Amino acid sequence: MSGFSAVRTLGRKTMATALLSLAAFLGLAGSGQARTAIASETTYRETIANDMRQCAPGGGPAVRVTVRGIKSSDGMIRLQSYRGTKADWLEKGKWINRIEAPARKGTMTFCLPVPAAGAYAIAARHDVNGNGKTDITQDGGAMSNNPSINIFNLGKPGIEKTRFTMGSEVKRLSITMLYLG
Repeated sequence: MSGFSAVRTLGRKTMATALLSLAAFLGLAGSGQARTAIASETTYRETIANDMRQCAPGGGPAVRVTVRGIKSSDGMIRLQSYRGTKADWLEKGKWINRIEAPARKGTMTFCLPVPAAGAYAIAARHDVNGNGKTDITQDGGAMSNNPSINIFNLGKPGIEKTRFTMGSEVKRLSITMLYLG
């Protein structure tokens, strides 16, 4: 197998881990150079399972997200993590990890791993009728830090209101689903 084929067969997360190891080996681990390299190598659009083992003691970096206020067991709940930058926040295709699960009325808990220590934001949506589209009159939404949502920001608060920072730990967040209808 050629070197190119071997690299191509590595998973994206394995490749990110390899880059972090290489940065540490080169003595860049705590430097701005390593952070820039890691940020530019962020893998986007990974749909993952809700594996709570990644949020167990000693796990991380990951975010354990408790979603409260789910109004029904109809449809699907979708959580997505984003880098905590204005350029990525809520931009199409700029999410890092996504978990989708059948909705369960009340409270649900998810584990969203993140690539490395840094700034992130979480968005959740309850697609009540399961059609994959946002239906303002039915669907619900929630975001990290539970920002207020009103007619002026149309459900899209800026990254300054939703961003949080984390190290290599498992961070716990509680967000509340909001519905207009």
